[in-house]
Amino acid sequence: MEQDWIWGLIGGLLIGTGGAVYLLANGKIMGASGIIGGLVDGSGRRSAMERLVFLAGVFALPVLLYPLYGAVDTHVSTNPAVIIVAGLLVGAGTRLANGCTSGHGVCGISRLSLRGIVATVFYILAGGLTVVFFRHLLGVI
Repeated sequence: MEQDWIWGLIGGLLIGTGGAVYLLANGKIMGASGIIGGLVDGSGRRSAMERLVFLAGVFALPVLLYPLYGAVDTHVSTNPAVIIVAGLLVGAGTRLANGCTSGHGVCGISRLSLRGIVATVFYILAGGLTVVFFRHLLGVI
């Protein structure tokens, strides 16, 4: 039996724990797009150091864990243009939705936020339709 699901479980537990710790320590929702967006548009100047430390942890942890686990096959496209366009579209989508998977999905649903639940349903639906279109119909990814 494939054991790849365990990585998703571990990742989910880590993200959920991170969201809970962030909320308990700061009294704020751990929405990655909001944390980054506040740095980009200047609205988060008062908490810039906190935001930078959070982002440093997000980027540093995989680097620190790489020697223990090595590369994990994510089945991501090897085409850099597809990866760049996908990243830009995700960033634009999180701004349109006023939040991301960590803010709406992890923190919103756990707080039984109707806004978080509705946003999560729609971005999961949009993601599924995107995969069907680009992978199965166009064969790009």
